[in-house]
Amino acid sequence: MDVPLRIDVITVLPGMLRGFLDCSMLKLAVARGAAAFRTVDLKDFAQDARKTTDDRPFGGGPGMIQKPEPWIEAIEAVRTPGCRVILMTPSGRTFRQDEARRLAGTRHLVFVCGHYEGVDERVRQRLVTDELSIGDYVLTNGVLPAAVVIDAVVRLLPGVLGGGEEATRDESFTEPLLEYPQYTRPAVFRGMSVPDVLQDGNHGEVAAWHRRQMLDRTARRRPDLLQSAGEQPLREEKKR
Repeated sequence: MDVPLRIDVITVLPGMLRGFLDCSMLKLAVARGAAAFRTVDLKDFAQDARKTTDDRPFGGGPGMIQKPEPWIEAIEAVRTPGCRVILMTPSGRTFRQDEARRLAGTRHLVFVCGHYEGVDERVRQRLVTDELSIGDYVLTNGVLPAAVVIDAVVRLLPGVLGGGEEATRDESFTEPLLEYPQYTRPAVFRGMSVPDVLQDGNHGEVAAWHRRQMLDRTARRRPDLLQSAGEQPLREEKKR
């Protein structure tokens, strides 16, 4: 079946993704024909009877390095012309919302999820097109970072979220600013009230309140984003 976005995840631990890909929004994406997922077991491309995918590093040092042969053969087996081969690594550029939007516009993503001390450098040199990190910390392997990127990308595909483009228009990092506070019923709970402006039904005032809240929240929590957006913080509106 031809789908807007095909995603392959190569890893020695495919079981880590099975529940994740079969739940919630990602399951809906498959049902609605917006995306197709496949997990690829790196061990299937190992070249010995023991299914060995790692070895000791040249030059010494702790840990094990994943071998180039199974990785290169696995990537070559699944890649298509123009696909993006993404290595999840702490040394990659930090993944942000604008990157999620770019990836959502592609046809095929192949995630390289290393393990142990990493992947042989020749894999990176020969086949990797992108290197991404989800933050300045180190995890056991690249599966969880790949899952974060997949979730951020797939939810942007047309038809996945209810409400169409409206569902993602005013989210955090869209401008880039942080999202405004959200409320639902009841209007009063344990003495805490929903701001009057949200209950009055004046769409213009609501939109202005949303904008002020986005600017103020970003100024308090992520002033770096406010500067990049070229905005100045506004004084928070008092409840009437």
